Amino acid sequence: MNISSWAVDLPAAGLSELLGRSAPLEVPPAVLALVLAIAAVLAVPRASWRWFGIFTTLVHELGHAVAALLTGRLVTGIHLRSDHSGSAVSRGRGGFGPVFSGFFGYPAPALVGSVLVWAVFEGWTNAALAAGAAAIAVTLLFVRNLFGVFVVLASSGVSVALWVWATPPVQSIGLLALGIALLVGSVRGLATVVGVHVSHRQRLATSDAYLLARRTGVPSPVWLLGFAAVIAACWWWAWSVYQASL
Repeated sequence: MNISSWAVDLPAAGLSELLGRSAPLEVPPAVLALVLAIAAVLAVPRASWRWFGIFTTLVHELGHAVAALLTGRLVTGIHLRSDHSGSAVSRGRGGFGPVFSGFFGYPAPALVGSVLVWAVFEGWTNAALAAGAAAIAVTLLFVRNLFGVFVVLASSGVSVALWVWATPPVQSIGLLALGIALLVGSVRGLATVVGVHVSHRQRLATSDAYLLARRTGVPSPVWLLGFAAVIAACWWWAWSVYQASL
């Protein structure tokens, strides 16, 4: 896909076209600058972060929930709140499951963000949008508060709109910007939880690292370094995918 093709109308598409692989995205410098600007507007200013951070919290809690399901635990509820806090409650046998689930909250936005970047540059934008809309919609089965329902419905609606009605260039730009914004959001989330341990220790009970330390006896800094390592690996992978596309 080149820059001259970025103004076409989306034809009536069958299911195969809505889910199939398309030409991998080529990003000229001007388009890359636009994508980075969109991502920055979403994830950096305090005013926009107030809203986009809620979506990042949704991804964070889904990270806990998916990790719990992968270890055979039963997810009984997800709560999202407007102050960017949330919770994902699961039950089942103790041991590895709660630790695995507890770890994959803060890294989840980076993992999802890097996968979205990969999907765009590999031509799987449509499939990523469809999978994202379906995953968010399924989340409705687990959300237990009204604000959380609103966040899930809004997120799923945006994904469906992009998938069905947006032109391929808009889909690619939007998904790439979202992926980068989630990567930035993962760093903001990590900085926040590190700040809790450094200067807001009265809020330690809200930190996944603290809760993991209490459960396992492994000190909180080790878990914080673990979060940072996964997030850094996701950034490196996303950059490598972009470099490979040049």
